Amino acid sequence: MSARISDSRSYSHLWGTTEIRDVFEERQRIAGWVRILAALASAQAAEGLVPRPAAAAIGDPTLADRLDLDRIAQGTRETGHSTLGLIQELRRCLPDSAREHVYVGATVQDVTDTWTALAVRTVGGVAWRDLRRLEEALLGLAVEHRDTLICGRTHGQPGAPTTFGWKVASWADEVRRHLDRLREGAPRWLVAQLGGGVGTLVAYGDRGLAVRRRFSAELGLSDPVMSWLSSRDRIAEFAGVLNGIAGTLARIGNEVYELQRPEIGELGEPRPAPVVGSITMHHKRNPEGSEHLDTLARLVRANTGVLAESVVSQHERDGRAWKAEWVAFPEVCLLTGTALSIAITLVEGLEVHVDRMEANVRALLGGTQNPDDPGSSAAMVDLVVARARAARTREAESWL
Repeated sequence: MSARISDSRSYSHLWGTTEIRDVFEERQRIAGWVRILAALASAQAAEGLVPRPAAAAIGDPTLADRLDLDRIAQGTRETGHSTLGLIQELRRCLPDSAREHVYVGATVQDVTDTWTALAVRTVGGVAWRDLRRLEEALLGLAVEHRDTLICGRTHGQPGAPTTFGWKVASWADEVRRHLDRLREGAPRWLVAQLGGGVGTLVAYGDRGLAVRRRFSAELGLSDPVMSWLSSRDRIAEFAGVLNGIAGTLARIGNEVYELQRPEIGELGEPRPAPVVGSITMHHKRNPEGSEHLDTLARLVRANTGVLAESVVSQHERDGRAWKAEWVAFPEVCLLTGTALSIAITLVEGLEVHVDRMEANVRALLGGTQNPDDPGSSAAMVDLVVARARAARTREAESWL
């Protein structure tokens, strides 16, 4: 039974999607570690450091499924070492001729950091896909409501007229910048790690750089050039991008939250038939989706702060920074993945009450200026839409 509400059967959907949970689920993670060790053995065999039959046995695709998770956990607790339980279990499942060739010259972080890069690739791909879907929905709304008048508000008060399409275009423009960040950051983040105890590849002699290049290529990652055992900026940067995404989604959510208040009534979030607003005040329609986007963003910010702290690491390896990532990094990914899912549902099903928007403009701004003159709002919408459409034509559907 889980002690964390984010893992409970009743509430886990609020804090993570099945798709992202599968990335970090224990058996999937261990399978990923085994795949990395197989890639390492293959690279070592190609450079003559490990017998090819041994590398083939370590690369057996059924090996991960044959591992006993209870044995691994027991070995980890008994030895106090992060991966010795796994190594012992791998050796138990391998033929005698291959046992001594598992994990040769590597260190824990070579495995876990390389796995993290693979997780970044998967999570980044989900974020890319969902941001593009969200952007498409926002662009559609911006075009549809290019000329729909709405009160522009500053400091929480009606200021001057604009259009709802202009407001939505500002959201789409921000989403596009996050897509740019994902694309630009990928070459920095998607790199393997292999260095051994202090990162110098000393165990492989003059074949070290060649082994690392082969190892990286086996996994579809780039060679890092320099070991990054204590350089945690890559993880912090990727988390920072996810933090920015969650913040943007919270900004959208907060706007929907405010504008669906009955006294404003300009927007309404979708509410499927079974959803209950309040069991004590039946007249209420609680803003569950838009409200939760803010909650998720707060938690993402908190965990991103932990990852930012990890950039300040000591010497050539520092377990304090690295192990804090084990908790904070999955949280940032899970929470942001959930926020993206909620935001897509919110925007694609958004109720736009044009009559209330126009009535509020007349009532609140009609006596002080021409309410039919929103300035260059429509022209800016056209620019944002055109730029986004051009970018979507150039880029691939997938992240990489």
